[in-house]
Amino acid sequence: MHSETLKKRSKLIRSLIMEIVRYGRRGHIPTAFSMVEILVTLYDSILRVDPKKPEWPDRDRFILSKGHGCLGLYAILGDKGFISKESWKGFCAYDGILGGHPTKEKIPGVEASTGSLGHGLAIGAGIALAAKMDNKDYRTFVLLGDGECDEGSVWEAALAAGKHKLDNLIILVDYNKHQSFASTYEVCDLEPFADKWKAFGCEVREVDMVNRPLELKVILSSVPFAPGKPSAVICHTIKGKGVSFMENNLSWHHKSNISDEDIEKIISALEV
Repeated sequence: MHSETLKKRSKLIRSLIMEIVRYGRRGHIPTAFSMVEILVTLYDSILRVDPKKPEWPDRDRFILSKGHGCLGLYAILGDKGFISKESWKGFCAYDGILGGHPTKEKIPGVEASTGSLGHGLAIGAGIALAAKMDNKDYRTFVLLGDGECDEGSVWEAALAAGKHKLDNLIILVDYNKHQSFASTYEVCDLEPFADKWKAFGCEVREVDMVNRPLELKVILSSVPFAPGKPSAVICHTIKGKGVSFMENNLSWHHKSNISDEDIEKIISALEV
């Protein structure tokens, strides 16, 4: 993947997110935008998955632990053909399959129902442990939010992953440094963040997804980083990336009753 290709793909996925918003008129847009380059890298270059066989036993597993960012996941799943783009029309509708958080039982390509923060890594560790016990070579990737890492269950799962030497588990953190009502520094400072993951038994890498996003593909192409250790990647991102008036603006954290004017304003900003 070249730089321009990644830019075009990321812009496309952000525009598809807004098409989904157009139907549901609500959602966590900035948290979906911050992880777009991560999703594009995973689904275009890293994950061993097949949209025609979403339950293929040997597929890699991807868990979006920060389930409130589901707009990004729905966009990439539609783009890749796991779900129909027609299903986007039912976003947050009582008779649709796409809720405000992803549901495994309803959505092809979704590996875990998430949204209650702090649970995805524990589920991922369990899946990775099952692969070890069954002598399977699939990998499990879990994408966490940084605010989510305030949850004690995240670190309990990290301890378990280290204990069981789950080098088939890859932890990614969308470190946009903002959560629902303030910066992560103000709410519960995560630093020294990399050292925390190391202390819990992970081999750690960091990547600047704003200025050097292509490095993520290189980094993920070399997992596991160390035999017998889970791999953790801290992805430095921007909340609301791609729309200047939304970036790091917590008034946009979640919106309901989004107007056509707002939608067009966001799409136009993406074209700059």
